[in-house]
Amino acid sequence: MTSVRALGLPQHSPAVEDVELPARVTIWEVGARDGLQNESTVIGVDVKREFLRRLAAAGLTVLEATSFVSPRWVPQLADAAELLADLPRPPGVRHPVLVPNERGLDRAVEAGVRDIAIFASATESFARRNLNRGMDEQYAMFEPVVRRAREAGMRVRGYLSMCFGDPWEGPADPASVAAAGRRLLDLGCEELSLGDTIGVATPGQVQALLRSLAANGVSTGQIAVHFHDTYGQALSNTYTALRAGVSTVDSSAGGLGGCPFAKSATGNLATEDLVWMLDGLGIEHGVDLDALVHTSVWMAEHLGRPSASRVVNALGGGA
Repeated sequence: MTSVRALGLPQHSPAVEDVELPARVTIWEVGARDGLQNESTVIGVDVKREFLRRLAAAGLTVLEATSFVSPRWVPQLADAAELLADLPRPPGVRHPVLVPNERGLDRAVEAGVRDIAIFASATESFARRNLNRGMDEQYAMFEPVVRRAREAGMRVRGYLSMCFGDPWEGPADPASVAAAGRRLLDLGCEELSLGDTIGVATPGQVQALLRSLAANGVSTGQIAVHFHDTYGQALSNTYTALRAGVSTVDSSAGGLGGCPFAKSATGNLATEDLVWMLDGLGIEHGVDLDALVHTSVWMAEHLGRPSASRVVNALGGGA
């Protein structure tokens, strides 16, 4: 595979620093959880463990490893406890785990997890389909999870799905989404990840939601963005969020991903595409692009299909 340097491509050193952009971005890598959960072919635990090891070796420091969701609903993640039992844990690398309820938290505690995420919905329809609960009921379910996790010294992130549109309800109302996000933070989540679950957001919608969140007392330092690339808007939406002050971005190596409970959801923003853009903006991130591309080519071979990342295909020989 040809590297960036071997191709003689520019290393993206902008002549003028843009003071409206963050100096550094934290990449929250979701490939091993959100990326693989929608794969119909079950990936072996050894491959998943090696995937996480390679991602860490490429410089990613936040690797969402798996989920303690019921194996009946997401068979791909049935090996969560086995995966975590022998997972290499390099210094400075976090391995957050998604937990759906108190039973999931119990399993996370048993596995020695110190970093969890919960997954809420901004719409009634998706809450019913994904959690089998209504909007208000979901907070009642999550309250003891967050409280117990915080009492145990865990870090807690709150995902909020369908922030920009829902296949059953249509476009999302920014004020309603902001209020839902505020409730997650009030439960005790230290970070709120705004999910464009079906990939319908545009930069104007991103701006509108961030303004509504600010009006609800939510600072950009509490926000992460999580874009899917269904309509090819993930990078432009991310850039819009960066210019507003957001400095944590979710992405998936090779553009893996989808959502088993929303069939119109396609892959996540590819980490390689994100890194290429950040390099071009002069924003630090700590990731070795060549090593990351190699990793995604390797995973594409295990999945038996090409990577969805444009950068992987440009640098990885069409892998």
